[in-house]
Amino acid sequence: MNFNNRRYQEFILALDIVREGTETSPFPNLNEDGIIRNVNYWRRNRDAMYMVFGVIYALGAVDAFVDAHLSGFDVSDDLTFKLEPSMEPLLANNNAIGLSLKIKF
Repeated sequence: MNFNNRRYQEFILALDIVREGTETSPFPNLNEDGIIRNVNYWRRNRDAMYMVFGVIYALGAVDAFVDAHLSGFDVSDDLTFKLEPSMEPLLANNNAIGLSLKIKF
């Protein structure tokens, strides 16, 4: 982040120097359009790094919240799935036949 910001500040200063015309440009191989392109490039990189940092920070906070929430979760080996037929009574002496999945933990 710091590198991108330093480069952005260098090109902003160079753009001011080129527009004033009082000194020689610190980047003699670049004209004003080239310096503007570099200003935009380094600003986008800097801003993208801020967004990436924010997303990583938010993911860390979410991870900590989920970890704290699940700290009391029982992680025993007693986890069973049971699939069995079922019959549910409906109105007017009709029955619904299907499968039932029972999860025990």
